[in-house]
Amino acid sequence: MRKLLLLLMLVPAAGLAEPLRVFASVVPIQTFVEKIGGEHVDARAMVRPGFNPQTYDPTPQQISALAGAVLYVRTGVPFEDAWMERIRSANPGMEVLDAREGIRLRALGAHADDEDGRGAAHHGDEQDPHVWTSPPLVRHMVRVSRDKLSTLDPAHAAELARNHDAFVAELDALDRDLRALLDPLPNRRFMVFHPAWGYFADTYGLTQVPIEREGKRPGARALAALIEQAKREQVRAVFVQPQFAKRHARQVAKAIDGVEDAVDPLAADYDANLRHVGRELARALQP
Repeated sequence: MRKLLLLLMLVPAAGLAEPLRVFASVVPIQTFVEKIGGEHVDARAMVRPGFNPQTYDPTPQQISALAGAVLYVRTGVPFEDAWMERIRSANPGMEVLDAREGIRLRALGAHADDEDGRGAAHHGDEQDPHVWTSPPLVRHMVRVSRDKLSTLDPAHAAELARNHDAFVAELDALDRDLRALLDPLPNRRFMVFHPAWGYFADTYGLTQVPIEREGKRPGARALAALIEQAKREQVRAVFVQPQFAKRHARQVAKAIDGVEDAVDPLAADYDANLRHVGRELARALQP
């Protein structure tokens, strides 16, 4: 009888598998991993909500938690340049997936109407890591993430595939709705403090005009030139993100009698966030 009870206790326990611990560079990538993996992943973002991925330093607790991770999904945000070697050394057996693999990267702050037509990054240019702001590019990112997770957890590959397909359907609907909202706009330019929306702008035929250049805030002369440019090009929207100071963006918005709005490329609810961005752009860019 005791052996039977012990066996009954062990059977359900044997059927339980620990979820895969996956670290992602930023919160949106964590969201994508959770969408695909569901209950089979323990996904965590290295850059915690509200922090700046340009200057972020992982906490000792995060570095310690990496020891139990099977996968790190990177996107090339600036802190990774300084930390990737230490992240890898914290767990040499952990696989690293670059979610940008196979995507043509743009130069940070480039315009879609630059010389090569897509603002692509060339040798020596700083590459724009904000690939996730474009739903069509996210489709690619979640496909490679699904493939990697399926190799790490083949027992649940079919479920991961179903989750992937459901999320892609959400992305397709989001893409259609954004195009319907943004395509009719006659004004196609908006101003941002930090150039985080380049892939979004390229996807929907818009142009972001960055206030910050090469990671530097503008001086008085550069700021005056930006204001004149905004007036000349009839820029009406100035977007800032919570991780950066708003003072310069506020100065520009006031000078051009435009709309200043906070939009966060690092928000966790990807669908709701991009719909919010689309609505705010449509409101601001109406004649």
